[in-house]
Amino acid sequence: MQQKTHQITVPTHGRKLYDITAEVTGWAKSSGIKTGMMTLYIQHTSASLLINENYDHDVLVDMEAFFNRLVPDGDPLFIHTVEGPDDMPAHVRTALTQTHLSIPLLDGQAALGQWQGVFLYEHRHIAGKRRVLLHLIGE
Repeated sequence: MQQKTHQITVPTHGRKLYDITAEVTGWAKSSGIKTGMMTLYIQHTSASLLINENYDHDVLVDMEAFFNRLVPDGDPLFIHTVEGPDDMPAHVRTALTQTHLSIPLLDGQAALGQWQGVFLYEHRHIAGKRRVLLHLIGE
């Protein structure tokens, strides 16, 4: 049994879904591990990770439209606004999505479905750098 770790840094330029599939699957493929489980973990409270469709860009647009309706910026319900009107909505969006993912590794490749991609979902409007830790265990 082997274990490998890696960190990727994703520069973000505001609220949207960033496709990190190539970087994640490329690292998994280069790991030398043929069968196992890969875990991804984001070290932030206002960004998250998703597996979603990566074929039709409209899916990403619709996801953002849905979250804008569900958790609007500046909602008077929220008192935590230290960093602006998108501060608390970003935390709620993270709570509604995921901070970690598990993806099986089969035959040396991440076992994503045909139309699946891995996305970092930035919930803030400001630019920044987000860290995602990758851990692979297998043989």
